[in-house]
Amino acid sequence: MRVGTGSPAHSAPSSSRSELETPLHSPSIVVGHRLAVVAKNVTQEQISAYADAAGDHNPIHLDEEYAATTQFGRRIAHGMLVLAFISEMLSTAFPVEWPSGGRLKVRLKAPVYPGETVRTEGEAVAIHESTGGREVEYRIGVLKPDGSEAVSGQAFVRIKRDSGQGS
Repeated sequence: MRVGTGSPAHSAPSSSRSELETPLHSPSIVVGHRLAVVAKNVTQEQISAYADAAGDHNPIHLDEEYAATTQFGRRIAHGMLVLAFISEMLSTAFPVEWPSGGRLKVRLKAPVYPGETVRTEGEAVAIHESTGGREVEYRIGVLKPDGSEAVSGQAFVRIKRDSGQGS
C-alpha cells in the first residue's frame, strides 16, 4: 500500500508535491528527491507463506514457543521478507530500471514482529553521470512503528538517457 511521499514525519498522503517530490517522469531527478512510501502490516500469515516460498522454516519465524526462548522473545519476520518492501518501493518508482539492474547495499538492523506496521523510505543522495545515462543513489530504509530502523542502506538505480526518466 502506497501512503504518500516524504520523510518519516510526513508519511500521510499529500495533495501537493514539492520540488523534491517531482514525478519520476520528470526530466531531472535531483538530490533530495523522495520515493513514495510503502507501508505494510506484517502478519504471521505473510511470514508463514514466505517460509514456504523460500523454504526457510527456521523456528524463530514459525514456532512461538521456540521463539520465546531466543533473544527476540517472540517470532520475527524473515529479513528478506522485510527487504522485499524496499524492492516494492523501487519497482513502483522505476518499473523498468529497478528490476533490470538495480543494486542494494543494506544492513538488517532490528527485527520486525508479526503485527507491526513498517514503512519504507527512500531519498536521492547522489547522482553519478556516466556514458549513456546516470546512476541515482538513494538512502533507503524500513522504519518500525517507533521510528527505529529495521533496515538501512543504499539503492543504486541506473537510468538510461533514452528511458524518459532523466537526461
